[in-house]
Amino acid sequence: MSQKIVNVLGYARENNQFVVKAQNFDVRISKNEEFPELEGPSPLEYILAGYAGCINAVGKLVAKEQGIVLKSLQVELSATLSLDKYQGKVSNERAGFNSIEVVVKPTSNATLEQLKAWLIAVENRCPVQDNLVNHTPVSVVLFKEYQSTEAA
Repeated sequence: MSQKIVNVLGYARENNQFVVKAQNFDVRISKNEEFPELEGPSPLEYILAGYAGCINAVGKLVAKEQGIVLKSLQVELSATLSLDKYQGKVSNERAGFNSIEVVVKPTSNATLEQLKAWLIAVENRCPVQDNLVNHTPVSVVLFKEYQSTEAA
């Protein structure tokens, strides 16, 4: 069994912009109600963007394996969620998405049956979809750095 470890490091800047280091890239996450002047996708939009990107990457891989020529591939995602849990108004709802709709629009000369089989394989092999639809154990660790209160 081959495995890969995926790591990212996130930190808040003084201007309240949150930056995540992913490989050699800075991913800026800053769109929120408290600081509307900061521009950038929200964390929820990044989840959907990652899902769309994964469908694209796996879709191209599976198409090549199945001999399907994709001229183009469009992936549209739409999700709904209740803000009540996020805003602390209720405790008995999920904080996450209530539903996600994915519309996949391949441009190809493949038959409808070939594309249906292709999409089933894509869904089965997409790691982001797997993490969204199945329980994944998450461990959150709190680490507090010691800060001296004495003057130097």
